[in-house]
Amino acid sequence: MTTALLRTADELHARVRRGRRAVVMTMGALHEGHATLIRAARDLAGSDGEVVVTVFVNPLQFGAGEDLDRYPRTLDADIKIAEQAGADAVFAPSVDEVYPGGEPQVRITAGPMGERLEGASRPGHFDGMLTVVAKLLHLTRPDVALYGQKDAQQLALIRRMVRDLNFGVEIVGVPTVREDDGLALSSRNRYLSGPERRTALALSQALFAGRDRHAAQEALCARAREVPATRARAEALSALGESRAAADAAAVARATPGAAAAVRAAARLVLDEAARLEPPLALDYLALVDPSDFTEIGDDFTGEAVLAVAARVGATRLIDNLPLAFGTRESHGDREARTSDETRTSHEAHETPGAAS
Repeated sequence: MTTALLRTADELHARVRRGRRAVVMTMGALHEGHATLIRAARDLAGSDGEVVVTVFVNPLQFGAGEDLDRYPRTLDADIKIAEQAGADAVFAPSVDEVYPGGEPQVRITAGPMGERLEGASRPGHFDGMLTVVAKLLHLTRPDVALYGQKDAQQLALIRRMVRDLNFGVEIVGVPTVREDDGLALSSRNRYLSGPERRTALALSQALFAGRDRHAAQEALCARAREVPATRARAEALSALGESRAAADAAAVARATPGAAAAVRAAARLVLDEAARLEPPLALDYLALVDPSDFTEIGDDFTGEAVLAVAARVGATRLIDNLPLAFGTRESHGDREARTSDETRTSHEAHETPGAAS
C-alpha cells in the first residue's frame, strides 16, 4: 500500500470513503509512539476503512520563547513511518490552508481546566490546541480520532470539547509508549544530550516510585480489610499467624500518611534528588489529579487519578504521567494488561497538532 500525501482539504474530501475513517493528529517528527497510534487506528478502521495521519505544526499553541522555529520538520521520514504503520493518507496542510486569512479571530476556549498545570505553565496553549483540533476534525471528518495518553490533560480537554460542543466523533486514548529505559517517547527527546537524557529519566522514575508507593498503600488497606469476620475463622487463621498479620496491616495502614500524600512524597523524593544532578532537573510541577477536571485529589479520594509531572532539563521541557486507581483492589499488572479499548470514549467524553509529540 502506498500512502498518499495530501496538501489540501479538497484533496482529502475528494477521496472515496469506504468504512470508517480513523484520524491520528500529529505535529510530525513521527516516532514509535505515533506508529502505535497509527496501528491502533488501523485496527479500529478495519481493512475496509481509512486511516489518515495529519502533520501540522500549529503556531497557535506555541507561546513566546517556545520552540516553534526549531520544532523538527521531517515530512519525508514521517510519510515512511505512517506508511509502515498502516496509514492510507498523510494530510499535511500549510498554515494558510488551516488558517486562511491569518490567525482565527474566533477560537475555542479551554475554560478552567485549561488554566491548570500545563495551562498555567503555558498560557493560551490549550486554547490554541483545541482550536486546531476542532478545525482538523472538521477538515478530516473522521468517525474516530486517536490521541496519546502521554498528553493526559490535552486528551481530557479534547474529550470535554467533543462532549460539550456535540462533535460527532469517537475519541480514543492510547497508552503511553516508553523507551527501554522508561523515558516516554517524545519528539523533543532528540534535543537531549547524553547527560541531559540521564537526568530526564527522573521524570519516569518519579512516576514509577509514586506508583510503587501507591501499590504498597493499596495492598496494606486491602490486607487490613481481610481481618476475619467470624470467631471460628479467626481461630483457624490465628493458628497460621494470619490474624496477627491482618491486625498489623490495619495498624500500619492507619499510621502511614494518606494515600495521595504518600504517592506525592515518593515521587517528590526522586525529583528532589534529580535537582542536584549535573545537569539538574528543574521541576515545573508534580501533581496528583482527578482526570475529570485536573484538580488535586485529597487523601479520601477514590477512583481514577493521574500522577503528572513536567520539568526542564537544559533547554528542553518534558512531560509525563501515569494513571492510578485509588480505593480498588486492582493491581498495577491488571491495569497494564488492559487494552486501549477501555480508554476510549464515544461522543462524551505523544501531542496532537495538538496531539502527539
